[in-house]
Amino acid sequence: MSAVEQSVLADSPSRELMQAAEQRAGALPSLDRRSFLKISGMAGGGLLLAFHVGSEALANGAPKGFVPNAFVRIAPDGTIVIYSKGPEIGQGIKTAFPMIVAEELDADWARVKVEQAAVNPTVFGRQSAGGSRSIPMAWDQLRRAGATARAMLVAAAAKEWGVPESEITTSSSVASHAASNRSLGYGDLAGKAADLPVPDAKALKLKDRKDFKLLGKRITGVENVEVVTGKPLFGIDQVVPGMQIAVFEKCPAVGGKVQSANLDEIKKLPGVTNAFIVEGNGKPTEVMPGVAILASSTWAAFSAKRQLKITWDESSASKDSWSKSVEDAKKLASSQGPESLKAVGDFDKALANASVAEGFYTYPFVSHAPLEPQNCTASFKDGAVEIWAPSQTADAALRLVAGTLGIPVEKVTIHQTRVGGGFGRRLMNDYVCEAAWISRQAGVPVKLQWTREDDMHHDFYRVGGFHSFKGGVDSDGKLVAWQDHFITFTQDGEKPALAGQMSGDEFPSLLVPNVRITQSKLPLATPTGWWRAPGSCALAFAIQSFLHECSVSAKRDHLQFLIDLMGEPRWLAPKNEFALNTERAVAVIKLAAQKGGWGRKMPKGSGLGLAFHFSHAGHFAEVAEVSVDANRKLTVHRVTVAGDVGPIVNMSGAENQVEGSVIDGFSTMGLEISIENGRIQQNNFDSYPLLRIAKAPKVETHFIQSDYSPTGVGEPALPPVAPAICNAIFAATGHRVRTLPLSKEGFSV
Repeated sequence: MSAVEQSVLADSPSRELMQAAEQRAGALPSLDRRSFLKISGMAGGGLLLAFHVGSEALANGAPKGFVPNAFVRIAPDGTIVIYSKGPEIGQGIKTAFPMIVAEELDADWARVKVEQAAVNPTVFGRQSAGGSRSIPMAWDQLRRAGATARAMLVAAAAKEWGVPESEITTSSSVASHAASNRSLGYGDLAGKAADLPVPDAKALKLKDRKDFKLLGKRITGVENVEVVTGKPLFGIDQVVPGMQIAVFEKCPAVGGKVQSANLDEIKKLPGVTNAFIVEGNGKPTEVMPGVAILASSTWAAFSAKRQLKITWDESSASKDSWSKSVEDAKKLASSQGPESLKAVGDFDKALANASVAEGFYTYPFVSHAPLEPQNCTASFKDGAVEIWAPSQTADAALRLVAGTLGIPVEKVTIHQTRVGGGFGRRLMNDYVCEAAWISRQAGVPVKLQWTREDDMHHDFYRVGGFHSFKGGVDSDGKLVAWQDHFITFTQDGEKPALAGQMSGDEFPSLLVPNVRITQSKLPLATPTGWWRAPGSCALAFAIQSFLHECSVSAKRDHLQFLIDLMGEPRWLAPKNEFALNTERAVAVIKLAAQKGGWGRKMPKGSGLGLAFHFSHAGHFAEVAEVSVDANRKLTVHRVTVAGDVGPIVNMSGAENQVEGSVIDGFSTMGLEISIENGRIQQNNFDSYPLLRIAKAPKVETHFIQSDYSPTGVGEPALPPVAPAICNAIFAATGHRVRTLPLSKEGFSV
């Protein structure tokens, strides 16, 4: 599935749409007998179960070179190897995926080894990470893979002992027959199981949540030791024979081309082996024009890059200006947008009989700023390229690189490395295409290494935006009218900029009887993309803060205001577990309020703020406790989080994701990317100050483990952070924050 489809579906209420997109990519195969491969005759014996999604040649082939989708190998010594198909970007999926398999397999987790699967979407289907959909997309698939392996082991034990399968129990990689007091380990049964037919997937019995033994526990990450001891897991660590270090300088204003460069001087510098102009194909998502330098070391390459002198042809380059966009948006805000996104009821009539709140909200462009800057190792030889990439979408990179180089996709091999932070940045694969292009042009293997400045100047930024709101509450204090003039950007004059769109059904429009949502679009050339909790990360700040304005206008407690807004228990899209469920929403709102001490009397200069938001199939509410001193310095003391994403796979990983989301969300409230004359004004962390650890609040996490299918947790805990903090600032000071970063409103952190 493409990154565009990921973004569109990230907040989509339609499960059918999600399934259709995945089926187009071959990622949701039917689980019949032919979907599972059973391969014996491997070195050392044992049992390998492979989940297969496409190739009949693979189905009938030998194990040599075979790459399955999700599979389990059980060795004669009882070791269980589970291959993880998805990219590990810090979200814990390399631990969570095998846990799902191991749960249904009744495996002894201490005997499980996890390895990264090869990148081959023809066999694996979807091998990407984005939109918090890794778990929901793979949940049934992986459970059935584990259950199938267990069923075959049970069948082997029953045959060995001549007893009914129904009398066999399994636990911790051991099959037992209580009546005869016999037991065999999975290693002892593996060879026998390999000779048995694969059971019908429809006959498999999956566990009830109450019977989970492994899922829901706190399990340390399978690579935690390697990470903290500095093992070479990441893209930046890769080394291949004959490799040279490459750096790449592009025009600071997107669209610029190289007119001339001091290449002869650069080639004479110590350690430099080559320098040349890259024409590229002019696509920001692939290869833009620039100058490449190759050197024997990273230091030599970086040093040479600082001495580059390039004359740019900027006749077609971006002239974007954030300050002008702010001025233009303010002028547009007083009227309706030319495009209608939603019109329900009679907004004007409802507003005429209501208490009215109004507000104009602004949020800036922001950068992803992952700890590991973009990098990629590539070796082009004999018309083929081999790549080592820290990508969130290595499956999509196969096709992208092939198209960029004009070679068959079969000539592209990508090895998935661990990713040192993605947050949506590595859904794009421009750095992968650049490395492949430079390797081909130079004729040697290269490791392309971006600097921090490169990373900040050539990002695919979260889109800035503006909202001009009006809301009306009736005499009973209920929200009866909602208007939003959404002002966003466009890169083609028609569609909103990538990840800058808003649905007419965006919360709370499906809950209010009279709604008017319109849209205006400002021109933009700067590349944009998905940032953690795409769309919702920005929309929630404005929407949930203005909802608080409405409850204040109604002189109502915000907790009860939100509960009343939800109305009767229901799915907002019937029979769809990926839509907002008002009962689940109310439950997390009440839980957050209870655990966060909502309603208690606060000292002067302190306040509590409450916010809820539904995104990426997750229901989350948060209470922020803040204080503001006489100099308007803000301290966020505690954030209490309540979430419902169904059953938790790994409690340790889930808590880690929530805590990271809160810190990330708070950090972003102090950040902005400003653009003038097409150029990014921020260069490094001195001008883009991420939150320091001493400023991080205490985060208290509570989950409602409902029996709905599990959904992701990496994104939906982030959107409520900013409005909860801003609502708390209002409670503490009476000042309404309508513009981010907070410094624009006179606050410091």
